[in-house]
Amino acid sequence: MKRINIAIDGPAGAGKSTIARQVAEQLGFIYVDTGAMYRAVTWRVLQQGISPTDEAGVTEAARSMDLELRPGKDGQQVFVNGEDVTGHIRTPEINANVSDVAKVREVRELLVKMQQDMTRAKGVVMDGRDIGTHVIPDAEVKVFLTASPRVRAERRFLELKASQPDLTIDQLEQDIARRDQIDAEREFSPLVKAPDAVLVDSTSMTIPEVVDRILELCRVQAPGGQ
Repeated sequence: MKRINIAIDGPAGAGKSTIARQVAEQLGFIYVDTGAMYRAVTWRVLQQGISPTDEAGVTEAARSMDLELRPGKDGQQVFVNGEDVTGHIRTPEINANVSDVAKVREVRELLVKMQQDMTRAKGVVMDGRDIGTHVIPDAEVKVFLTASPRVRAERRFLELKASQPDLTIDQLEQDIARRDQIDAEREFSPLVKAPDAVLVDSTSMTIPEVVDRILELCRVQAPGGQ
């Protein structure tokens, strides 16, 4: 298949990272988890004792950090100033604050520039909130992946229950609903479905079924697809 860019957008807990990673593996493309980039900035902000609602402080923290994504045997690794923070950016504290950090315009502009640089050579599968609408609006394949809030909470609960035994599905569902609202209502680059994106509702679908659906879109919609 010809090297193309694939944008996968959707709300929190929709399974974007898992799906995008598997699609990239199937195609031999590079996977970029943009959500991890915003989580890394959030981790840095909290480490420095900065309020996530302090836009000037958040912006300065983002500008002063060295953020690097590296492929690893278990998926994408995230480094901040040379420190591997991959295991530190999936906590309830990060979940509760990342949407506030991600809505800061200067932070988005900084990270979007990095993300766009990653796509210039093509062959990238990128997931996030504004990939098809803002980061790579010329992506050959665009998908808006969603699921019901309850199902998204249940899936996230299964991922986190071993490491965070005090979590409840109701708590996660409330967190997801809050993040949905913040992401959809932010002034700069809100979470919306691109007009030319294909809606994939995974509420009643398995991961392999979603992956196969996106691979089918690649074959049908991508120039040079087979």
